[in-house]
Amino acid sequence: MGKDMTQGNLAKTLVLFTVPLVLSGLFQQMFNWVDAFIVGNVEGEISLAAIGATTAIYSLFITIIIGFTSGLSILAAQQYGMGEKQKLKATMSSFVVLLGGIFILLAILGIIFTSPILVLLNTPENLFLIAGQYLRIMFIGIPFLAIYNTYAAILRGLGDSRAAFLSVIVSSVANVVLDIIFVAVLRYGVAGAAVATVISQGAMTIFIVIYTIKNYHHLRFRFDRHVIDKNVLKKGFEFGLPPSAQSGASSVGNLILQRFMNGFGEQTVAAITTAYRVDTMILLPIINFGSGVATVVAQNIGAKNYERANETLKIGVIIMAAISICLTVLVLFTGEYLLTMFGLTRESVQIGNSFFRAIASCYIIYGLSMTLRGYLEGTGDMIFSGIAGFVSLIVRIVASYMFAGRFGNMVVAYAEAFSWVVLLSLYIIRFLKIRRITAINQRNSA
Repeated sequence: MGKDMTQGNLAKTLVLFTVPLVLSGLFQQMFNWVDAFIVGNVEGEISLAAIGATTAIYSLFITIIIGFTSGLSILAAQQYGMGEKQKLKATMSSFVVLLGGIFILLAILGIIFTSPILVLLNTPENLFLIAGQYLRIMFIGIPFLAIYNTYAAILRGLGDSRAAFLSVIVSSVANVVLDIIFVAVLRYGVAGAAVATVISQGAMTIFIVIYTIKNYHHLRFRFDRHVIDKNVLKKGFEFGLPPSAQSGASSVGNLILQRFMNGFGEQTVAAITTAYRVDTMILLPIINFGSGVATVVAQNIGAKNYERANETLKIGVIIMAAISICLTVLVLFTGEYLLTMFGLTRESVQIGNSFFRAIASCYIIYGLSMTLRGYLEGTGDMIFSGIAGFVSLIVRIVASYMFAGRFGNMVVAYAEAFSWVVLLSLYIIRFLKIRRITAINQRNSA
């Protein structure tokens, strides 16, 4: 199976490949939404704030996994474009074993050091115990996510975005049912929400492994001494480390900002972290469409179809602009109602809605950034993408601290919007430089 994206109508190819990615991302975010919705309405705002207070540290692990495996996806797409099936199998087996082992160890360390982590984050005292219960259980699910994302990334590189979508549907249904049972019926509180999420992540991982074994015979592998290929590991790290480092740095920055935001009090923590849940959901079409651009470009680069790779960027910019504008309108008109769903007080809803008004108009800037990032990463330019993301993060942190006195608890929104402007500027400069170098080389070879 797999889908050849080196031919056919480009706009149609992009849309058909990206829609399952967007839908799977939306369902995956339902993990946090369902937890927050049920906990907020059953247990109250304090419990909701406790979950929110752990968001940054838990996201650190998740973004590192997703960042690294996004690089693997691009490598797999190039390998597929070149017709290298054996290397695809080696990439799959090597990184399933390696990442699974690493994140089992990190999950154990996370459980052991949960309390010091919460102290470091300046977690409010009245949230500390509940947040600790939630975070310790959530760490158990991280190895599942490492294995799941490795499988999903390789299949995405093959042009199969359906696998992740089906896997996430399974986990989302399980999560909703278990949340209702553990939180609303048995009243296990945030611990019950965490257990429901971990079980659902396990179900998602088992499903995608079975799906791959059934549909991709050439990707099957056995756990023997040949399961890890050193040459493939080297190539995988070249593609995976830059986005992983950038994602990890971004999450460390979010930890700093979480600590900064915790200083505004529990009401702001509940409001802004809930607003970020909605914002993350709203931005998923942008992020996943950028990933779609990267995969299509990478397959065509692997097949040496450079003209089609460049055309992907042009079409991607047009579609992304339309997506971004629609999302801006959506959040401006529905943001307040979405926040109300989570059981926030009226004052907290107003804080969250102010956040939306501050940041939504900049969605198009972020969208264009993700399109250019997808193109550059699809060509294999992973290191610059990581550097640009890191610079953008530094700008965001510095701006938050510098202008807190002027903008108060809304500074996190204005600082993030400004960092998007910086990010887009860096990608444009890089793209223009590459195009100029390519033009010079073509003239010299003529």
